Amino acid sequence: MSAYIVFIREKTIDKSELETYWQKAPAAMEGQPIRALAAYGPHVTLEGPDVEGVVIAEFPTVEEARAWYDSPAYQEAAQHRFRGAVYRGLVVEGV
Repeated sequence: MSAYIVFIREKTIDKSELETYWQKAPAAMEGQPIRALAAYGPHVTLEGPDVEGVVIAEFPTVEEARAWYDSPAYQEAAQHRFRGAVYRGLVVEGV
C-alpha cells in the first residue's frame, strides 16, 4: 500500500543550512522509489497556524519510506535541514 512522507516547514532558522540541504537531498533520492507530489508550491492554510512550506512524497510502502528516511545518505543531508528550520515530518499510509 502506498505511503506518503510529509514535511512541513514551520520556521526558517538558518537559510544557508537549508540551501546546503537542498543541494545534498537530491543525491539521496537517486535510485529510490520516491515520487514528489508537492514541494513548496502555493498553499492555503485551512486550520492552525500558517506554515512556510509543505513537501509530500509518495513511496510504494511505509517500509520503503522509512528505509529512505533512515538511510545514511538522507540522514547526512537531513542534518542540515534540522539546523536550518523547524519542521514537522510524518509518514502516513495510503488507503
